[in-house]
Amino acid sequence: MIIMDFNGNKPIYLQICEHIFERIISGELKADSKILSVRELGIELGVNPNTVMRSYENLQESGVIYNKRGIGFFISEKAGEIAVSKMKEEFLNQEMPIIAKKMKLLNINIEDLKQYF
Repeated sequence: MIIMDFNGNKPIYLQICEHIFERIISGELKADSKILSVRELGIELGVNPNTVMRSYENLQESGVIYNKRGIGFFISEKAGEIAVSKMKEEFLNQEMPIIAKKMKLLNINIEDLKQYF
């Protein structure tokens, strides 16, 4: 059973893509492994199958998954590289500016952060 807490600030189809990226990066989903059908994932997540299809179309356009007609969707060989690249880009463009602003406001420098890493 897949459990997701959806965030109201981001479209659900993008959150599903991100969830699949995380599962690929963690090694839970491996290259050439079959993923749930659109209908199955829709039921698991409690979302409209059209939303899942939009996610799958996005992932397919990005080269993360591919479709074997009549069989289903599978994880591509380069899915891990693509997932890391996409998530890194999103982090650096959307989350990092917020973190940097907060660090500047609170006068936190890199040396202060080293103790956490």
